[in-house]
Amino acid sequence: MEKSKSMEECVMCSDLQNDKHGEVRIKHSLNKKEEEFVVKRREAVFQSLQKLKIHCSQDEVPRIALLGSGGGQRAMVGLLGSLVQLDKAGLLDCILYLSGVSGSTWCMASLYQEPDWSTNLKIVKDKIIKRLSGPRVSLTDALAKLKKYYYENDIFSLTDIWAVMAITEYVKEIDEHTLTDQQDQHNKDPLLIYTVIDVQSKQCRDGDAWFEISPYEAGYSLTGAFVKASSFGSQFDNGCKIKDQPEMDMLYLQALCGSSFADGEENKKFIWKQIRDFFNLSLGANTGMFEEINKDSNCPPVDKCSQVLMDLADMNLSVLNGTDPRALDESIRTTLKELTGDKHQLDFQVQKLNFADEEAAKLYMKQYTIDVCNYLSSWFSFWPFDVCLSICRCAALWIWGRKYDFLHNMTDKTVPATLLESETRDYIDAGLLLNSPYFSVLREERNIDLIISLDFSEGDPFATVRETTDMCKKQNIPFPEVNIPNVEVQKQKDFYVFKGQNAPTVILIPLFNVVSCGEEVENWRNKYCTCQSSYSTEMITDLMEVAGKNISNNREKLKEEIHAVIEQKRSKQMKLLTV
Repeated sequence: MEKSKSMEECVMCSDLQNDKHGEVRIKHSLNKKEEEFVVKRREAVFQSLQKLKIHCSQDEVPRIALLGSGGGQRAMVGLLGSLVQLDKAGLLDCILYLSGVSGSTWCMASLYQEPDWSTNLKIVKDKIIKRLSGPRVSLTDALAKLKKYYYENDIFSLTDIWAVMAITEYVKEIDEHTLTDQQDQHNKDPLLIYTVIDVQSKQCRDGDAWFEISPYEAGYSLTGAFVKASSFGSQFDNGCKIKDQPEMDMLYLQALCGSSFADGEENKKFIWKQIRDFFNLSLGANTGMFEEINKDSNCPPVDKCSQVLMDLADMNLSVLNGTDPRALDESIRTTLKELTGDKHQLDFQVQKLNFADEEAAKLYMKQYTIDVCNYLSSWFSFWPFDVCLSICRCAALWIWGRKYDFLHNMTDKTVPATLLESETRDYIDAGLLLNSPYFSVLREERNIDLIISLDFSEGDPFATVRETTDMCKKQNIPFPEVNIPNVEVQKQKDFYVFKGQNAPTVILIPLFNVVSCGEEVENWRNKYCTCQSSYSTEMITDLMEVAGKNISNNREKLKEEIHAVIEQKRSKQMKLLTV
């Protein structure tokens, strides 16, 4: 929820999209710092290829991108296991970009805490496993972090509470580093690209939904509109920053990338259950503070406010489940009248809802929730009730990942109008549109030769690459055709290669397959579901081993495809010379 719309006067504003030192950049080119990184990284790739006895000139060095799909903890641990084996195979230093969706980004965030992590991966890996197998973040620390999010930013959304109450359960830490902190600490690692999608663009199917976040920039991959990473979330008007917001930290970024619950009616039930549980924990944890508050004769009893919040969460669940909420409504109205001494008329009430019209019932409940929260906010404007009320409002309006729109009020015909008109935009898990970050590396200016796609999906591992083919055709982006033998649709192997004319070569590696898992593929999938409690040390070790086999078993095939890409580049260069 946007808590404040105050705007500071902009003293100096110029056409920043044409100013190379400006905050906003609208251009189909790489960021200057990324260009410099690529030059240095390709030199490192060249040296690595020589060690592997893959010979090429420096002009022929292939641009290789490694992609990690979504899949919650399964993707986080699977990507770690894959990277460990790539390192052992001598192939990790051949990677130019590392890009992820959802759970893969949790692994990326853990790795990039460590400067030049790829040079000391065994120690870094052990450190991550120890943390993932360790104790959860304490409620006290989680609440302190939520309080910080709420009071330090203009806009609050369900992503803030998702970060504190859900992501910490998996990653077992509160990582307050920022991407800007990492800019000069990873000269020997692949350049990382996090990905999310723009909700409004996804819904209206107009414009560019693909949004990438690197240590240098954040912005729309295909449109070519970017802002400095440190300024993503700050308030802009016509390309001019008018109000700073704190740069998002890595905990929030992991929640932004891993917010798959931001979609679907069934997920609304889950979120309201989580909110109710959170209220039980957070309101119960502050009983000592409440005793002090209750000494103030001007404040109504906080236990009654707590009861209203609990009832309100239960009432939303009741409507979502299609059951009569009138008993909860009666409890809420009775408690509110006790709070006010019956002095104020309550102008909201619930009649018997017609659940044959589910949408009407949900809309009614949305307005009811907002009305109750607005009513209570006049009585309780202090922690933690103010944030609890905001959580209810955000859940009623279903607000996730809301940020100020850095393109607001700009005038540029190359940018879809929808991206210029709104003051805010909402961002969620990219896996809700495509479960692998192909479009972050398919930018023409990145000129990728080889994509190694690690698929950690729960279902069909071919679905994402097929969807990418269809999307690329619609947008005239070069991408190979995907043809899977019928016999392998149900029994996947561990290595697939797709090639096309003037398109990058794509290698697909499904996590669970008949090569690494034998006849136990379904058992492995059942053991490592997307939604389950955090993994034990044994589960982490076993999963890393399976993911690692997919790399070690195919080391020579990976080298062959790298060599083939080099030959392809060499052939193109020869043709250009003979023209």
